[in-house]
Amino acid sequence: MQIEVLTEDKSGSVVLERIITKICAQSEVDANISVRPHRGCGSIPKDPDAKPPKFASSLLDLLPAKCRAYEKVYGESNDLILVVVMDSDNHDPDTLRRTIYDCAQHYAPDIREVVGLCTEEVEAWLLGDRKALLKAYPESDTSVLDKYEQDSICGTWEVLCRAVCPDDCDELIDIGYPAIGHYKSRWADEVSRYMEPEENVSPSFILFSNALTAALKNPVPIVRRHRTGF
Repeated sequence: MQIEVLTEDKSGSVVLERIITKICAQSEVDANISVRPHRGCGSIPKDPDAKPPKFASSLLDLLPAKCRAYEKVYGESNDLILVVVMDSDNHDPDTLRRTIYDCAQHYAPDIREVVGLCTEEVEAWLLGDRKALLKAYPESDTSVLDKYEQDSICGTWEVLCRAVCPDDCDELIDIGYPAIGHYKSRWADEVSRYMEPEENVSPSFILFSNALTAALKNPVPIVRRHRTGF
C-alpha cells in the first residue's frame, strides 16, 4: 500500500508522517508513506485541465495535475490512497473540503482520497493531544491550555506559543512570519513524537482519522463517473 500525502508546508509534514504511521499500525496495514510538502495553499486553477505554470508550487495550484498523474500511474492498481491535508485558515471548511474532493474525484476517479483540514492551523491538532503536548513541553502554561476552546478560530499558533513559550511568547508573536516558521516546525516535531490518534480531541483531527481509517479498511475504491464542468 502506498500513501501519498500532499500538504501545504513542511511544518506539518512530520506530524502527518508520524500520525499516519500510527493510524496504519492500528488498522494493521503495512504502508509506504510519502509526504510531499508544498509552498503554501494556493487555489484551484481557473483552467484545471491546463498544464500548470512552470514555477507553480502551491498545493491547490498543482492538485489537478498531480491527481491526473496519480490516476495514470495508480488508477488500475488499487494500491494508493491519496491524502490531502492543509489548514482551513479563513476558508469555510465544508466548502474547501468539497472543492478538494471534487477535484480529486474528477481527475483521479479510481483512487481513494482522504482530505484532512486542520481547523485554522495544524497547531489545533497539536493542542488536541494535551498529554503529548505536556510530555514534549512539561513546563507549559496549563492556564493557557485550559482557556483554549478546541478547534476555535482564535489565532491557534499564538495559543500554542503562549502555552509552550510563556516567557518569550510576546516577543515571538511580535516577530511573526516568516521567522516563526522555525518555531512552528520545532513544536510540531517535539509534540508529534508523543501523539496518539485515540488521545486527540480535535474534531477536525477525529474527522480526518476516521476517514483515513475507513479508507484503509476498504480496499475497493468507490466506482465514480467523471464529472463534467469542474
